[in-house]
Order: sequence, then C-alpha cells, then structure tokens
Amino acid sequence: MVPLTSFAENELQPDGTRPPVWFALDESRPLAFFAGIWTRWTSVREVKEGETTNDLFAFLTTEPNAVVAPIHPKAMPVILTTQEEVDLWMTAPAKDAPALPTRHNPQRVVRQRASVSPTPRASA
Repeated sequence: MVPLTSFAENELQPDGTRPPVWFALDESRPLAFFAGIWTRWTSVREVKEGETTNDLFAFLTTEPNAVVAPIHPKAMPVILTTQEEVDLWMTAPAKDAPALPTRHNPQRVVRQRASVSPTPRASA
C-alpha cells in the first residue's frame, strides 16, 4: 500500500504544457492508500552489473471515475479508503486480486482548487 492525501494527473493544455491537476477524497484531504504490489526480482538489468536482486514496486490502476476521466481518460489509481478495504487488500488470496480494482474506485474523489499540491490544514 502507498499512503496518500492527494494525487496529480497532468492536463494537456492547448499550448502543449502539462500542468498538474490535483485530486483528493475531499477538501480536507483525508488519508487513503493506493493499492500497491511488491516483489523481489532477480535478473540482469545492466550487463556490467551482472545479476542483481531488486525490490520492485507498483500500484494498481482501474477505470477513472467521472472526476478524473476528463483529465486522464485511461486510468486512475485503485484507492483504498476504509480499514475493511485495507484489510481485504492485505489478506485476500492472490487469485482474488484481479477483482479488487473494480470494487475500489471511490466516486467521491474531487478535483482540488489549487494549481499546485495543496498543503494539509495544520491541526489546532
């Protein structure tokens, strides 16, 4: 799992620039998690280094919801928002993993108003 309070996708502008558009679960930016995977992999990545064992990480994506799709129509991260979802992700049998992304695509993701990564509000 990869913790997040917001994430960004680049939006193509008519002038060719790609400024980030920030998304969060709501304006308070609560903690959530990308559904991630990890494995150790032994291979030859560079001939001069020879065989090495490396930790490989990735997070899963799924179809974008209505908020993310206009910016990134191909995919959005699989986001886990409840303890139940986190527990399921961490304990489900591997054979059940392909079904999980479609079940964890929060419809409550909102586009942030800020043009740069918003700063969370400080606790009082």
